[in-house]
Amino acid sequence: MKEKHMFSNKDLVKLLIPLIVEQLLNSLMGTVDTIMVSNVGSEAISAVSLVDSICVLVIQVFSALAAGGVIVCSQYIGRKDEKAANKAASQVVFTVTSISVTLTILCMVLRKPLLRVIFGSIEPGVMAAAQIYFFFMALSFPFIALYNAGSSIFRAQKNTRTPMVISTISNGINIAGNALLIWGLHLGVAGAALATLASRMFCAIVVLWYLRKPQNTICVCNYRKIRPDFPLIKRILAIGIPSGVENGMFQFGKLAIQSTVSTLGTAAIAAQAMANIMENVNGVGAVGVGIGLMTVVGQCIGAGRRDEAKYYIKKLTIIAEVTIIISCLFVFLITRPVTILGGMEKESADLCMYMVTWITIVKPISWTLSFIPAYGMRAAGDVKFSMIVSCVTMWLCRVSLCVFLCRVMGFGPIAVWIGMFADWTVRGIIFTIRFYSGKWALHHVIQ
Repeated sequence: MKEKHMFSNKDLVKLLIPLIVEQLLNSLMGTVDTIMVSNVGSEAISAVSLVDSICVLVIQVFSALAAGGVIVCSQYIGRKDEKAANKAASQVVFTVTSISVTLTILCMVLRKPLLRVIFGSIEPGVMAAAQIYFFFMALSFPFIALYNAGSSIFRAQKNTRTPMVISTISNGINIAGNALLIWGLHLGVAGAALATLASRMFCAIVVLWYLRKPQNTICVCNYRKIRPDFPLIKRILAIGIPSGVENGMFQFGKLAIQSTVSTLGTAAIAAQAMANIMENVNGVGAVGVGIGLMTVVGQCIGAGRRDEAKYYIKKLTIIAEVTIIISCLFVFLITRPVTILGGMEKESADLCMYMVTWITIVKPISWTLSFIPAYGMRAAGDVKFSMIVSCVTMWLCRVSLCVFLCRVMGFGPIAVWIGMFADWTVRGIIFTIRFYSGKWALHHVIQ
């Protein structure tokens, strides 16, 4: 008799829908800041977008570290070892807290030279606004880290609704705060930063409070009693660090690209910033599917059902592709109205629309296979291969090609997207070969 699938279609819907909504809401945090300060002027929108690229780097690294915890916790749950899962969760909280506080201190001390090194000789008005925005964003790093850790622990136990509700309220706080501080009190980028800081503090506090409830499958009951368990931390970091390096290199590559775009003038910076926002928005639904896939595959691997893990990687890749097609078409339709509502100057708006058109055409063809199967393979412990492939294709295709086309061939900001399309295509081919080889399923995450 054929064994029943571990996750029914109903289970997948309950898991994925809140995740997709949460990812959309999380992406809107920086997006709302960019849009709502756009009426302040091009300097403001450029400053927020430049600093946001650093913040995305930080968020991605923390998400990767939390993902290490998700994978370990999911595999323990798949094995039905809740005690070990609880212990792993407490170590995730301890680890991200330690790292994030250290990072905040470093960024506070070094924020001015850091901005100059990354973005070079940008206009003085943009740099002044960027320094203000970065100050408050650095203060929010521990809260971002703790929320990511908490929400990932909930995902490991198939609870994606709680993080979604928290994100919904948090975004409401951010939007209301922006309206009051930017438009009401005319604080500009400082107002946007303060509103974002408040919303992230809310997220962290609430998710940690809910995580203490004893009815959870995974419960971290007393944060004050957490002590480091270095062998377990090492196991979590063995998964999280390669993913963090991968995400970090990805964002460093984007910063290198941003540095190139910043030399093209304020109009190009603003257009590229909005195009980035639109590309992020049309991808968040599929990213939510990928994050959900980590929980699914982790539990399958923990239960010793590797064929089941392979089945779900295929199934959720198809779901992600459908999601990408729908979201790309939707974002294409709203791009022009968004540029108008955001008060973008005509030159920037037209350039943004041109880039979004190409994204809409190419992304459904090459993006899904370059990202979604990798989520599942990482959940099985195949993190080093993903890290190496992603870093190599990122720097060879996306960064090098972009810089060459932009600086040597004079392509302008569209060079960014040509490099990105090449990256997606090459990466998708390599990950497809890796998936069908079966080597990704041979790793051992938990003992």
